[in-house]
Amino acid sequence: MITMFSRRKALFVAAVAICSLADAKADVLPDSISYRVETQAAFSSGENTPFWLVNNRQGLSSIKKDNGYARASLFKHLNGDKRFSWGAGVDLAVAYGFTSTFVVQQLYGEIRYRSLGAVLGSKEQWSEINNRRLSSGGLFYSGNARPIPQLKVGIPEYSVIPWTNGWLSGKGYISYGMFTDDGWQKDFARADSKRTEDVLYHAKAGFLKIGDTRRFPLTFEAGLEMGAQFGGKSYKDGKVTKMPHGIKDIIKAFIPSSGSSDTPIGEQTNIYGNHVGSWDFRLRWAPNDADWSVSAYYEHYFEDHSMMFMQYKWKDMLLGVEFHLPANRFVSAVVYEYLNTKHQSGPVYWDHTEEIPEQVSGRDDYYNHYIYTGWQHWGMGIGNPLIISPIYNRDGMIEFKHNRVKGHHLGFEGSPLSWLRYRVLLSYTRSWGTYGTPLPEIEKNANALFEVEARLPKSPSWSGKVAVGADGGALLGRSFGVMLSICKSGWL
Repeated sequence: MITMFSRRKALFVAAVAICSLADAKADVLPDSISYRVETQAAFSSGENTPFWLVNNRQGLSSIKKDNGYARASLFKHLNGDKRFSWGAGVDLAVAYGFTSTFVVQQLYGEIRYRSLGAVLGSKEQWSEINNRRLSSGGLFYSGNARPIPQLKVGIPEYSVIPWTNGWLSGKGYISYGMFTDDGWQKDFARADSKRTEDVLYHAKAGFLKIGDTRRFPLTFEAGLEMGAQFGGKSYKDGKVTKMPHGIKDIIKAFIPSSGSSDTPIGEQTNIYGNHVGSWDFRLRWAPNDADWSVSAYYEHYFEDHSMMFMQYKWKDMLLGVEFHLPANRFVSAVVYEYLNTKHQSGPVYWDHTEEIPEQVSGRDDYYNHYIYTGWQHWGMGIGNPLIISPIYNRDGMIEFKHNRVKGHHLGFEGSPLSWLRYRVLLSYTRSWGTYGTPLPEIEKNANALFEVEARLPKSPSWSGKVAVGADGGALLGRSFGVMLSICKSGWL
């Protein structure tokens, strides 16, 4: 029987061997293909791997106390200097202590013609307006879950809109794909609890930016992001609910509409599928001749039309400020965020009837749905991870049990030396549970991360990282852990 220690040792040795082979090709002239090989291991005490050693890592992580992986990737990058260019990526990992042993983290091809772009496959992506290293994560999409394979087309980067003299630019996308966690759900879900298969994915977004920093340092961004789960089958209490997935249903995912007669009555009364979204706003001051900037942003999450518009007050939010400081050896960037998801349109929900024609659209139940397993993929929430993901549930229920929260988050980083950088994440949240299952007492959650990354001064293609995480509070319990990684990257 292979011991846990020998598996860790074998994983480490294999990854170092791969790195050595890559290093042997370091004298090849750089082209447009990059490689990256990495080995990582985490060791923890307590109930779980500490929160920030798990979350906002594109789903390539584990809550199990001892875990790790060996990872290798190749990427053909787009060439921004050409009118037409193409790219591709393959990113694979072999892991232990994860939800699967072999992970296809990324596998995609992409093309770009001028400002238009298309991606087919699984590619890591992040929130549109949040700092990927320091933020707690966007409410709609954070980079917390594994990439969803999809076809995504649109304008990926801000492009100037004609006849606006450079003061107005826009970007956006439309995508369709499929969730890939059917097997995990079947293994994780308790008997007769809710799970799904063959669920389809849709997302779309549009952003506008007002301003031109070459002429004035203030810019304003505003955007709408929306996503949907539709089609597939839902299993619960020995019953199967089949959701249609024809052309009409694909259109209904794009333009939220009532379900047809072959859907459950709740879909006919309301909207077909599970729809989520957020309004995102960002104001940024960045002098063109300075090396500092400051910005403030606001995200408003919604689950239905009542909170999408102004039928109810926008009490729930992710409110943040971000500072990029002048060059110094101590702190280069700081992010502070306030999170509130406690209101959710209020505690009362009532669909109008002939007897009582009033409509009360409360109890939005963020990230949850009565047919689908919610806004998650492989157990990890697609949105902000401070709304604790279903992977943490010990009872085999795939649902978000703590979506009514208030929290504070602080992140900062710096580079004391040219070859050394660090980051710190500190979060504190309080949970009221959900409206359907409120907690008898408020549960608290405190999470901390201190991470240091170093590159060898004489061989900067080699890097190492040490991260220390700790949790406290009744929500996730106490834990302390260390994550170690070694990486080799370069060009072929």
